[in-house]
Amino acid sequence: MSVAPWRSPLARALHNNRALPYARYFQLATVGANGYPANRTVVFRGFLENTNQLQIVTDSRSQKINHIQHQHWGEICWYFPKTREQFRLGGNLNLVTASHTSQGLRDARQIVWQELSDSARSQFAWPEPGVARVEDEAAFSPLPSDREQPLPNFCLLLLEPIQVDHLQLRGNPQNRWLYQQQSPDQWLKQAVNP
Repeated sequence: MSVAPWRSPLARALHNNRALPYARYFQLATVGANGYPANRTVVFRGFLENTNQLQIVTDSRSQKINHIQHQHWGEICWYFPKTREQFRLGGNLNLVTASHTSQGLRDARQIVWQELSDSARSQFAWPEPGVARVEDEAAFSPLPSDREQPLPNFCLLLLEPIQVDHLQLRGNPQNRWLYQQQSPDQWLKQAVNP
């Protein structure tokens, strides 16, 4: 696998904004079965090794799972405030559960679980998201989860981009590039009007 040409400007933006902890957050948009868009903020967990796929974590009980099962296309929007850059990456969403057919992806799921903080892992032991709030606040203080073995509802979500829109908001005029995947190892890059 070759590294996509949009990875270099994205890596530069990540590096130049590294002092801002929230620069690791981006918005993920999906579409529900009702046709309505849904957008939420998620955390970038790095790239799946030897791929251009972005790693995100999610709970199998969350609403976005139904969206992805209905429509596997999604888009992220990532803004870097220090360098004033926006990246929009659209592509296929692949959900990796404990029963995924690929052993390699199940291994990747376990590695990401092990890299999470104790606090992040404990959220997967909380009561089901999106339903009526549990009265017992102790339900939100579970015992620490096993660091080695992911909880069954822990999922690794992969976004495999097929198009990337990179906008630099500095300068007059601003600069914008579109990247379109032509084949697994070939991308077309085009400068376009901002």
